[in-house]
Amino acid sequence: MGFLTNIRNNLQTAKREKASQINGKHLKGLLKKFKEERDRMENEAGIRPQIDDTTQMFMQKILNVWISEGKEIDEEIFWIEVDYNRQFTHPVEYYEIKR
Repeated sequence: MGFLTNIRNNLQTAKREKASQINGKHLKGLLKKFKEERDRMENEAGIRPQIDDTTQMFMQKILNVWISEGKEIDEEIFWIEVDYNRQFTHPVEYYEIKR
């Protein structure tokens, strides 16, 4: 009985990891599009547009996902780095708390 439970748990863990990798790729693609759009707007207008509420909520969700995955994220560094000049230019490890 314990053997089947272990197999089921391993299968569920593998599915979650694969889903998180796929979601991570989609997230990265969306963030890249956000950044490219803001770069385009900056080139046209001469000033970089502020991050709107929707994008900020999206970034907050990303932060929450990283924290729920057990990553210890330094939120101050995170929000400074995702400021309008550098929206997600670093890997997740950059934002983690160094101990």
